[in-house]
Amino acid sequence: MFSQYIQVVKTAVIALLSNKGRSFLTMLGIIIGVGAVIVIMAVGAGAQSLILNQVKSLGTNLIGIIPGYSEEDGPPASVMGIVITTLTYDDALALKEKKNVPNIEDVVAYYKGIGTLNWSSNSYDTNLNGCSSGYIAVEGGELESGRFFTEEENRSLTKVVVLGSTVKEELFGESEAVGQRIKVKTHMFEVIGVMAGRGTVAMQDYDDQVFIPLKTMQKVMAGVNHVSMIRAKIDHEDNTARALEDIKITLRERHEINDKSGKSDDFTVRSAAQALDMITTVTNALKYFLAAMAALSLLVGGIGIMNIMLVAVTERTREIGLRKAVGAKTADILSQFLFEAVTVTSIGGLFGIVGGTLLSYLIALVAKFLGYDWAFAVSLSSVVLAVGVSMLVGLIFGLYPARKASRLEPVEALRYE
Repeated sequence: MFSQYIQVVKTAVIALLSNKGRSFLTMLGIIIGVGAVIVIMAVGAGAQSLILNQVKSLGTNLIGIIPGYSEEDGPPASVMGIVITTLTYDDALALKEKKNVPNIEDVVAYYKGIGTLNWSSNSYDTNLNGCSSGYIAVEGGELESGRFFTEEENRSLTKVVVLGSTVKEELFGESEAVGQRIKVKTHMFEVIGVMAGRGTVAMQDYDDQVFIPLKTMQKVMAGVNHVSMIRAKIDHEDNTARALEDIKITLRERHEINDKSGKSDDFTVRSAAQALDMITTVTNALKYFLAAMAALSLLVGGIGIMNIMLVAVTERTREIGLRKAVGAKTADILSQFLFEAVTVTSIGGLFGIVGGTLLSYLIALVAKFLGYDWAFAVSLSSVVLAVGVSMLVGLIFGLYPARKASRLEPVEALRYE
């Protein structure tokens, strides 16, 4: 039995080597397909690690409160661009009180918009970030020069701003910004500080924005009383569950919501851990969807294998007839051609793995060179998936040519010219 398998292998290798160019072209579709699956899975894992690491860098002890109700596994309506006015700055101040939420260290409330800034002959369109004075305590970041505004300046509607580093460069270049007066939309503001460069974190460019006292942004700039969101920093991530419940209880009391099930809530409370889980779920789904799309190229490669194997059956008709005449069984011929098809796809799969891994490594190197925290991750699951699919393609698309070869009648095959 073992000698038969050895003979099958030898015959397959001889058949493939006798047509090197054709064998390589047959493998090419498989190489590209498997390589694409490996690269997309690796790039997806790298991008996922980049996003998750950036979110983690903000702190795992943060809690976000957004206006509007949402299911546990879905986003609130406010994220979809619908304006909901159920949260106020007074809600944020209530959450900051230790008697309500003992584990909260500080809170920051936001009202965001966009606008044009003007200084001298320079103008720049940027994000207007109306926020309370607890911004740095909650979000982190450092000042390059000047200071951040105080709670007293927030309450008194003072027209002061703190510039992100990109905004400072665009408006002032090398000139000193602190102490200058700039025009924000139609209002004049004094620049009291410039934030140190921080870059893009969790898909938010911290440098391309202007920080304005929340009350000034609400009353002077927008004429509203609600806030876009509230973010709270708790003393330790182990106290997240308790803080989440205390926040819900406090807001329900303030909003006169008696339904403790949460179905009537006009707000959504999410921890950083929940955000990480949601991001992981979304990025995993996207990663596997893209890998499935890449795997479609394996289908094209499989069709190419079937065509080449049909040509091989035609070319080796006399050989098949001779082997049957000297005692080869139908199963022997079937297994011979199936093995050749699987061998082609397996070798192509191995080349695809090597090529895909190298390309993934180069992408990771380039991303790290550009300053991104990008992980090089070629998982065992992606390799097994690629090899398994390529072998399955060989079996499926090699079956028809193999069956056709095994059913040839010896006498007719020997007569074939």
